[in-house]
Amino acid sequence: MALSEMNGDGSEQEQDGCQEPDVIAMGNILESFTESQEIRGLINSLKGVYGNLGTREVTIEKFIVIMDKYQEQPHLLDSHLEWMMHLLLDVVRDNRSPSLLVHLAFKFLYIITKVRGYKIFLRLFPHEVADLQPVLDMFADQNPKDYETWETRYMLLLWLSMTCLIPFDLARLDGNILSEEGRTRMPIMDRILKVAKSYLVVSDKSRDAAAVLVSRFITRPDVKQKRMADFLDWALSTLSKSSFQTMEGTIVMDGMLQALAQLFKHGKRDDCLPYASTVLECLDNCKLSESNQTLLRKLGVKLVQRLGLTFLKPKVAKWRYQRGCRSLAANLQFSAQVPVAQNLVAAAVTAAADEEEYDIPGEVENVIEQLLIGLKDKDTIVRWSAAKGIGRITGRLPKELADDVVGSLLDCFSFQETDNSWHGGCLALAELGRRGLLLPSRIADVVPVILKALTYDEKRGACSVGSNVRDAACYVCWAFARAYDPLELKPFVNQISSALVIAAVFDRDINCRRAASAAFQENVGRQGTFPHGIDILTAADYFAVGNRVNCFLNISVYIASFPEYTQSMIDHLVNMKINHWDGVIRELSTKALHNLTPQVPEYMTDVVLPRLLPLSVGTDLHTRHGTILACAEITHALYKLAAENNRGAELRKGNKRSVTNYFNEKSLEGLKQIHQEVCANYKYLGLGGELMRLAVCTLIEKLSLSKMPFREDPIIDGWQWLINDSLRSLPLVSSTARQQIKEAAVSALAALCNEYYINEQREANPVLQGELLQQYISELQNTEEMIRCGFSLALGALPRFLLKGKLQQVLEGLKKVICISHKDVSFAESRRDGLKATAKVCQTVGVKRDGPQDEFVCKDNVIQIYTMLLNGMSDYTTDSRGDVGAWVREAAMTSLMEVTLLLVQNEPELLDANICKQIMCCVAQQSAEKIDRFRAHAGSVFLALLNFDNPPIPYIPHREELERIFPRSEAVTLNWNAPSQAFPRITQLLGLPTYQYYVLLGLTVSVGGLTETTVRYSAQSLFDYMKKIQNNLDAMNNFCETLLRVFEDNLLNDRVSVPLLKMLDQMLANGCFDIFTTEENHPFSLKLLTLCKEEIKKSKDIQKLRSSIAVFCGMIQFQGDMREKVLFQLFLLLCHPFPVIRKTTASQVYEMLITYSDIVDPDILDEVMTVLSDTNWDAELPVVREKRNYLCDLMKVPKPQLVSKSAA
Repeated sequence: MALSEMNGDGSEQEQDGCQEPDVIAMGNILESFTESQEIRGLINSLKGVYGNLGTREVTIEKFIVIMDKYQEQPHLLDSHLEWMMHLLLDVVRDNRSPSLLVHLAFKFLYIITKVRGYKIFLRLFPHEVADLQPVLDMFADQNPKDYETWETRYMLLLWLSMTCLIPFDLARLDGNILSEEGRTRMPIMDRILKVAKSYLVVSDKSRDAAAVLVSRFITRPDVKQKRMADFLDWALSTLSKSSFQTMEGTIVMDGMLQALAQLFKHGKRDDCLPYASTVLECLDNCKLSESNQTLLRKLGVKLVQRLGLTFLKPKVAKWRYQRGCRSLAANLQFSAQVPVAQNLVAAAVTAAADEEEYDIPGEVENVIEQLLIGLKDKDTIVRWSAAKGIGRITGRLPKELADDVVGSLLDCFSFQETDNSWHGGCLALAELGRRGLLLPSRIADVVPVILKALTYDEKRGACSVGSNVRDAACYVCWAFARAYDPLELKPFVNQISSALVIAAVFDRDINCRRAASAAFQENVGRQGTFPHGIDILTAADYFAVGNRVNCFLNISVYIASFPEYTQSMIDHLVNMKINHWDGVIRELSTKALHNLTPQVPEYMTDVVLPRLLPLSVGTDLHTRHGTILACAEITHALYKLAAENNRGAELRKGNKRSVTNYFNEKSLEGLKQIHQEVCANYKYLGLGGELMRLAVCTLIEKLSLSKMPFREDPIIDGWQWLINDSLRSLPLVSSTARQQIKEAAVSALAALCNEYYINEQREANPVLQGELLQQYISELQNTEEMIRCGFSLALGALPRFLLKGKLQQVLEGLKKVICISHKDVSFAESRRDGLKATAKVCQTVGVKRDGPQDEFVCKDNVIQIYTMLLNGMSDYTTDSRGDVGAWVREAAMTSLMEVTLLLVQNEPELLDANICKQIMCCVAQQSAEKIDRFRAHAGSVFLALLNFDNPPIPYIPHREELERIFPRSEAVTLNWNAPSQAFPRITQLLGLPTYQYYVLLGLTVSVGGLTETTVRYSAQSLFDYMKKIQNNLDAMNNFCETLLRVFEDNLLNDRVSVPLLKMLDQMLANGCFDIFTTEENHPFSLKLLTLCKEEIKKSKDIQKLRSSIAVFCGMIQFQGDMREKVLFQLFLLLCHPFPVIRKTTASQVYEMLITYSDIVDPDILDEVMTVLSDTNWDAELPVVREKRNYLCDLMKVPKPQLVSKSAA
C-alpha cells in the first residue's frame, strides 16, 4: 500500500481531463500446480531439443509462460520443487551431457528460482560432502564474460553456498595437497574464496549469488578464524579504491556492499563486532549518499542498519507496547477491553522497572543519523530500507533513547522538508507502531502529523507531489489499527476516521483512495470504534472508490448523511480542494459542495459562503476559479432546497420560503459584485481570463436559475456584456478551453434571458429584443469562424419570447452560416453549429401548420428549413485536419431527426413524401460510408426514424422491407461501429430502388477506401449481393445503370471517382459482370470505358492513373471492339510521361495476358511477354515509344499518334 512508487498499479490515466479507468484487481484464483505433467515432459525433452535453436526457444518460452502464472502464488510449487530440481540436476551431473544442454538445464533451474525465490530453493540443493568437489570443478569450465550463460554461474554459486555448509573442517577434504607433479594444490577453502571474490565484481546477477556464498562461507567456524579478517580487509580496500562515478566502480561497490550486508546479517554478533567500527568508518568515507546510483544508496543504508544491530545486543525491548488480545470479535465488544487494557499498562510499568541498563556504543548515534538521512532520500526503496532499519534498531534501545529517536523522526514532518522526508517519516512511524515501539504517550504527538500527511499536496509547476506521502500516511493508520488497543486510540477516533473518509472519497489519486479505504476497513475491524464504520465500508469499499466521479458526487453524499463526518468533509473541500491545481478536481469539488448543501444549509450560508466570497476576488487564479464555481453551485443547491421545501409547504399549507431567505444582504451583494470586481481588476484578460470567463459564466447561469432578485439591476447589463464579449473572444482562447467557454456562455445566456428579460405579460422588451437579435445576427457574418460558432449557438439558445416575430430573420441569418461560399469553405465548425442552432430554434418556437412564419415552423417555411438541413448532408470539406465536413454531416443528421420528430408529433401534415425520401436516402448513404463513428451515428438516426411510432413517420420508402432487414429486436444489439455487422445489413438496401443510388454512393468510398477492415467487410458484402443478382438480368441492368450514374455524377470528383475506380477493379476481378462478358460491345462496357477515359484525361494523379490501369485490364474480359479500345488505352499509358505509370502499365498488362491468354495469338504471345518484361520502361520516351509501337504492330492495335502542342 505504501510503496506506491514501486509499482504503477495505482496510477490513473486521465482522458479529456476527467475520466479515469475503472481498475478492477484480478484475484488469485489458482488452487494447485496443474501443469506438473507438462513441466515434466518439457524437462525430459531437453535432451532432444537442445541442439535445435528453434525448438529450444519454443521449449524455454513454454516453460516461462507456465511458471510466470505462479508469480503471485509461488507456494503452490513447493511440493513439486524437489522432483523438478532432481530431474534437472540429473542432466547436469551426467558426464555425457554437452555444455549446451547443461546451460539449458541451469536456465530452467533459474526460471524456477525466479518464481519461488532463491531462499526457498536453496535448501533443496544436494549438499553432501561428495557434491562439493564436482560443483567446484564446474567453475573451471565457466567463462564469467559469457553473457548468454550467466544463469549457469548464478545457480552454481547458489549450489556452492549450500554445499559449503558441510559440518566438517574443510582442511580434512584437502588430503594430500601435493599434486603428482610436486606442485602444491590450492586448498578447497581458498578455492571457494577465490570463486566468491571473482564473482563479486562481475556485471551480471551472479554477483548477488556470490554475496550469498560469502555470507554462508565466511561465517563457518573454521573459515571465520582463518579468512574472515583477510576477506574484510580485501572487501574494504576494494570498496575504498572504487568510485561510483564510473560504471565499473559502481559494479564493484555493489558487490562489496552486498557481501558485507549479507555477512553482517548472517554472521554471529561476537564474530562481527570487532570489525563493525572499521566497516562503518570505511562506509562513511565512501559518501554513498552523494551517489546518483539508487542501488548503492540502498545497500549503504542496509549495511548501516546491520552494523547498528551488530553494535547493540540482540534483545527484545521490555518496554515496548504489547497489545495482547488480537481477536476481531473481542475488538467489537469495546466494553470488554477495559480490564485488558489496564492489565497491559500495569505489565508495561513492571517491565520498565525490570529493564537492565547497559552502555550504548557511540557509533549507534552515527548509525541512526545516517538512517534518518536515508529517510529523506529521493528514492522510495532507500527510504523504505531506512524505515525498517529505524524500526529494528529502536527495538534494541533503552526507552529514553528510543523516545529521542521518535522525537528526531517527528522533525521530518516540518513544512520546510520535502515530500521525500514526509514519506520516509510516515514509513518509519508505521514500522515503529507495527513493532510496538511507539508508546501510547507519543500518539498525541504523532496523530496531528499523520492527519497533515493524509492531505499533503505540494504544488510543483503545473502539477503536484505528495501522493506517495498520502499513501504512506494511510499505511500508518493501517499499522496503528493493528498495533494499539482501542482505548489508546479512542481520543483520536473522530479525527482519524474523518481524515480517512476524506482521503478515501476526495483524494485525486486512485491508489490513495484505495489505501485510505483499506486503512479505514482495518480500523473498523481492529478498533471497532469508528462511527458508522460498517455502513461506510459497504458504500466506500476498495472497488467503489476506484471511480473518482462516483466518489465525489455519490459516495460523499451518503457518508455526509452521518453528522460526524458532514462538517469535516465540507471544510476539506473548501480549504483543500476548490483551490486544487487540477481543474477537474476543482470542478468536481464544487459539484460535491452542491450535493452536500442540503445536509447543512445553515452552515453553508452562515459559515462557508462568507468565507468564500472574499476569496472569489483574491489574487490566486485557481482559488478564484474554484471559489466562484463553489458560490454558484451552493447558491443553486439552496434554491433547489427552497423549491423542494415550498412544494412540501404547499402540501402542508404552510409558509413558502424563497431562496433569498438563506442569504443576508451582504452575501447577496457579494455574489453580485463578483463580476464587477473581476472586470475592474482586468482578470478577464490573459491566460487566466479563460478560467475566469468560464467560472463567471457558470455563476451567471446558476444565479439566474436560482431566480436571484436582480431584475432591473445594472449587473444584468454587465453579465450580458461578459457573455457577448466571451463569444467574441473565442478566437483568442486556447483550443482546449474554447468549447467549454462557448458552452458556458450559451448556457448562461439562456438562463439569463429566461429569468431577467421577460416581463409580467410573458413577453420581451421590443427594443431589447431588436437590439439583441440584430447584434447576434450581424455577428453570424463575422470573418472569424469561432465567433460565428458562438453566436449561432447563442441564437439557438434564445427563449421563445425573444424569437417571437423574428423567426424568419433568424433563419435567414443561420442560412448564410450554413451555406458554403468560396470565402468560407473551410468554416466547417460554424456550419456545424449553425445546423445545431437551426434545430434548437425550431424546437423552441414550436410547430403550427397555418401559423405566421415569423413565429412558428409552418407550411410557409418548412421547405426552407429542410433545404438548409439537407444541404449539410452534402458537406465533404477537407483540410489539414481531415474530413471536417463529417462534423457538419453529423450535425445535419441529428438536426434532421430532431426537426422531423418535432413535426410528426405536432403537425405530421407538414411532412411530404419527397422530404421523407430525401432524409432516409441521405442518412442511408452516410450509414454506408467509411468513417466508423459517423457511420454509427447515421445508423442510429436511420433506425430512430424507422422505429419511431408516436406516431410513425409517414412516407418512409420501402418501410416493410426496411423493418425486415432491421428488426426492432436487434436495433439495440446491432453495432454500427463494427464493419462486420454494419455492411452485411446496409448492402441489402441495394435491392430497394429508392435507396440503391445513395447506398452505392456511400459504399463506393468504403470499398475503395484505405482502412483494411472497412474495405474487407464492405467489399465482401457487396460481392455477396452481386452473387444474389448474378443471373437476374433486370437487376443487373438496374445496378449497372445506377453504377454508371454514380460515376457520371461524380466525374472528376476525386473523393468518389478514385475509390470508384478501385471498387470497379475489385468487381471486375471477382467476376461481378460475367453476365455481360458474353455479349459483344455491351452498352455498359462501352459507357464505362468512356467514363474512365474522361476521368483520367490530363490527370497527373498517380493513384487515379494506377487504379484506371487496373480497371482497363479488367475490362479486357468484355467481347467485341472493346478489347481493341482497351488495349489502345493501355498502350497509350505505356508511353505516359510518368515512368512509374509506364512500369505499372507494363506489369499489369503482363499479368492480364497471363490471365486472359485468348486475347493474343499464341504464336506471338511469347514475344509480346518478352517485350513487356525485358523493356526498361524507365528509359527515355523515344526508346519506350519504339517498343510500344512494336507491340502495337504485333497485336494489330492502331498506334497512338503523337499530337503536337500547336495542333492540340
